[in-house]
Amino acid sequence: MLSIGIATTGLVTFAYFSVASYALDEVEYKRVALLWAVMFVIVSVIYRPIEQLLSRTIAERRAQGLHHGHPLGVPLLIQAAFALVFLVIALLVRGPVQDEVFDGSAALYWILVGGVLAYAASYFARGWLAGHQRFGLYGGLVLLESCSRFLFALAAVVGLTSGQAAVALGMAAAPCVSLFVVPWAYSRQDPAPDVAAVGRAEGGLTLLHGAGFAVSVLAVMLAEQTLVNGAVLTVDAVATDAALAGIVFSVLLIARAPLQLFQAIQGTLLPHLASLQATAGRAEFARAIRVTLLAIAAFAVTVALGLFALGPFALGILFDVDYDYARGGLALLALGVGCHLAAGTLNQAALARRQAPQAAAAWLVAAAIFLGWMFVPAVDDELLRAEVGYLGAAGLLCTALWALYRRAA
Repeated sequence: MLSIGIATTGLVTFAYFSVASYALDEVEYKRVALLWAVMFVIVSVIYRPIEQLLSRTIAERRAQGLHHGHPLGVPLLIQAAFALVFLVIALLVRGPVQDEVFDGSAALYWILVGGVLAYAASYFARGWLAGHQRFGLYGGLVLLESCSRFLFALAAVVGLTSGQAAVALGMAAAPCVSLFVVPWAYSRQDPAPDVAAVGRAEGGLTLLHGAGFAVSVLAVMLAEQTLVNGAVLTVDAVATDAALAGIVFSVLLIARAPLQLFQAIQGTLLPHLASLQATAGRAEFARAIRVTLLAIAAFAVTVALGLFALGPFALGILFDVDYDYARGGLALLALGVGCHLAAGTLNQAALARRQAPQAAAAWLVAAAIFLGWMFVPAVDDELLRAEVGYLGAAGLLCTALWALYRRAA
């Protein structure tokens, strides 16, 4: 159920930007694409750590027989602190962000602020649902979010609304609408608590432990979003063509769609691995990682061949942008996606084994190398530079996390 929900979400998100490219001119589309890139970086970096913390903590306790009284206070406190820090910083830098990123659009700035704050509740709900293994509702939450966002682009293209603000408003409304699935989670009750298991289980989650885990995952999320969105931001900063950042963004949607689909695997993998780690299921732990990596390898090769054959034609149809896409670069991007997905799988293993700081170090090094590559004009074509750099950084990251996984095993 979660796979269906996430897969459909990826397609609907792709459709949102495809439709938006027809409703807006190239410069307006670039601003909306930048808004999504900035918002997605922020919410993934500051809120995904709490989703992962809740998912792992609740799954561990449930594996030990504790089905009630999960420690929600510490994750809630950390989530609120992250949201407050974002709000303060956003208000302090309103001028530069509004003028330089959004070309003076106050509407896009406030959509960014409102959307990021709304996602705090959405990601907290995702972590709670994943930890309780209610993956159908998790998939429903993200699907409802993407569908409601798509309706704003559709309204603009059929003429009910107009302008970049009308299209972008869906980014702020979508996380609020998605919370309508949360009340359904309480319709399914967990079994009564096992008193003996309560006595054997570890104590509650401390603020120090929770904050340490959250900061490590925050670093991972920051590095991951740098790999996915850093090229859009660097190209927008250095390129002379005002529309080139939107073109790079459209191509990198090829990477973002599988990564979003992979959330279905990640959403189930971390609580599953955490449960196995808590109950000493080492053989099943290794099997889960092996099967996932083999599936990713097959997927990456298939996508690379498909993009090499049909990528330029498909992008020309999906996006109303006049650009000559190179099929070789698109194939490299697909292989980079495969390395990225494999790194995400190995990262979940590290989180389940409480190796979050070591994993975070590997992600940060790979992200720094990628950014450095993007600012060095070793390849004149900015899009090809992004595709080559993404593959290289993702491959390096995958190798480092594989070494960490083997050492722990």
